[in-house]
Amino acid sequence: MIDTHCHLNFDSYDDDRDAVIARAAAAGVDRIILPAVDITTSREVLALCDRYPGLYAAVGIHPNDTADFTESTLDEIATLVHHPRVVAIGEIGLDYYWNKSPKAQQFAAFEAQLALAARVGLPVIIHNRDASDDVIRILETWASTLPEPLKTRPGVLHSFSGSMAIAERALAAGFYLGFTGPITYKKADETRAIAARVPPDRLLVETDGPFLTPTPYRGKRNEPAYILYIVDRLAALHLMKAEEMARITTENAERLFNFPQ
Repeated sequence: MIDTHCHLNFDSYDDDRDAVIARAAAAGVDRIILPAVDITTSREVLALCDRYPGLYAAVGIHPNDTADFTESTLDEIATLVHHPRVVAIGEIGLDYYWNKSPKAQQFAAFEAQLALAARVGLPVIIHNRDASDDVIRILETWASTLPEPLKTRPGVLHSFSGSMAIAERALAAGFYLGFTGPITYKKADETRAIAARVPPDRLLVETDGPFLTPTPYRGKRNEPAYILYIVDRLAALHLMKAEEMARITTENAERLFNFPQ
């Protein structure tokens, strides 16, 4: 299995990172993608990739960290993408919930990083919070201009929580949808209904650790070994065995991120 989104560089893992990675391997998680949120974390995730086999990175600037985004910021990200374990630009997007960066600045950073992804041929990991209409509009325009083969693997809408209409538009534009711990929550019927309608070959599984811990560990720190609970729930929604869903989502991640050998 592949955990396609986990912040293993965060300090909540500092005391037992080796053990977390060992538990992931014991659970059958053999690859983990670490998305960055700014320049510092972009460097951190690359350092971890150098230290541990099976870790891969996405570099980029999270919308909540775009207030100081400049051309030089983009230039630095463009330099970091050449690391051999970088498989995506991310996480990038728009966030209207926290309002930590002006919308105009978020837009500029988002579109600049999308342009970079197209230029270097990497998919994108998309963060969206309370900004679905703007996110999907920008992504549809961007995806329509992509060359092959990136046009068939433009990226993933991370921890999907939008409407079915947004899901359909994202799928039509070629995107994958990632699902996290909330799909296991008691009141997440709408998210489960959407996940059940997503074609299996467009599903990805993510922990977003240390956040969004699935039931039965909700309230505790999340970690990649818990991806099993997300796979199990998706399998039930699609009326298949967990082993089959694990195989499908692994193949999906391999197709999207084109992991280096």
